[in-house]
Amino acid sequence: MNKEELAKAIYNVSHITGEFILRSGQTSKEYFDKYLFEADPRILVDIAKTMKNLIPKDTEVIAGLEMGGIPLVTALMMETGIKAAFIRKKAKEYGTCRLAEGANIEGKRVCIIEDIVTTGGQQIESALELRKRGAVVDTAICVILRDEKALDSFRKESIALFPVYTMEYLKSIADE
Repeated sequence: MNKEELAKAIYNVSHITGEFILRSGQTSKEYFDKYLFEADPRILVDIAKTMKNLIPKDTEVIAGLEMGGIPLVTALMMETGIKAAFIRKKAKEYGTCRLAEGANIEGKRVCIIEDIVTTGGQQIESALELRKRGAVVDTAICVILRDEKALDSFRKESIALFPVYTMEYLKSIADE
């Protein structure tokens, strides 16, 4: 699929309407159910093929945030050969007590991979936690950016956010 066909496929499989409370606390009349596009192997492969072009060349580890970023980073790892880390919202309180599982992030250039960004709250929080653990994090990539105001939040933390699509673009492509 080309990028426009992929946008239509993502919209058609995952856009739903109703009343939804977002992680940010905001209420929305529409929602992109990321698990619907992440559970479709054809769409997931094409998302990975599209996202790989946004990964900075010097990236040593791609990091998928729990839970929606995990299928994306797994598909991207297979597409790019870059090692992956799987990032918890909170470090485990047992066993290894890790926040980041998989590839070692300490001293590595890490690119965060996420599904949907609204305000950037969780993604920024995770990036700051990874930095505390020695990772160099200055880039994040998402499939859908719901609100472009999030770009400012990322900039304040010296993180460049690159969306594959904005919500406005997906809605406009669906109207064609």
